[in-house]
Amino acid sequence: MTENNNDIPSLFRINVEVGNLNEAKDFYSKLFGAEGRLQAGSRVYFDCGPVTLQVVDMSAGGMEPHPAAKALYFTVNDLDAVFERAKELGCLSKESVHGTAAGEISVKPWGERSFYAEDKWHNPLCFVEAGTIYPG
Repeated sequence: MTENNNDIPSLFRINVEVGNLNEAKDFYSKLFGAEGRLQAGSRVYFDCGPVTLQVVDMSAGGMEPHPAAKALYFTVNDLDAVFERAKELGCLSKESVHGTAAGEISVKPWGERSFYAEDKWHNPLCFVEAGTIYPG
C-alpha cells in the first residue's frame, strides 16, 4: 500500500435506477425540495453537496431497474421538513432499524438523528440531520 494521499478516490456521482423518469424527477424534486436537471440519456441530476445523484430511467432501454445498495445517506439541515415531505409522498420505510421503526425520526445508538425512506423502485434512502453525523 502506498502512502500517496494525492491518489485517494473521491466520490462524485451515485446512480439510482428507476422505471419512469418523469415520475422519478417529480418524486425526488419534491422529496429533496429542489429541481433536478434533465440530462441526455434518460437521466436527471440532483446536486447533493459534492456528490451528484444521477437518476437513470432503465425503461428507456427496455430494462428493469435494480435497487441501489443498502441505503444512500443524505445529510440535511432540516430533517423534520424532509420527513414531512417523505410522509406526504408515502415513501417512509416500513422496515425496522436497531429495534425502531425506520420510517420514524429517531436517534440511532451511534447518535445520528435520522429516518429511512424508499422510492417506488425500492431504492433505500436515509436522511440524517446535519450536526449528528457519526464520522466513525
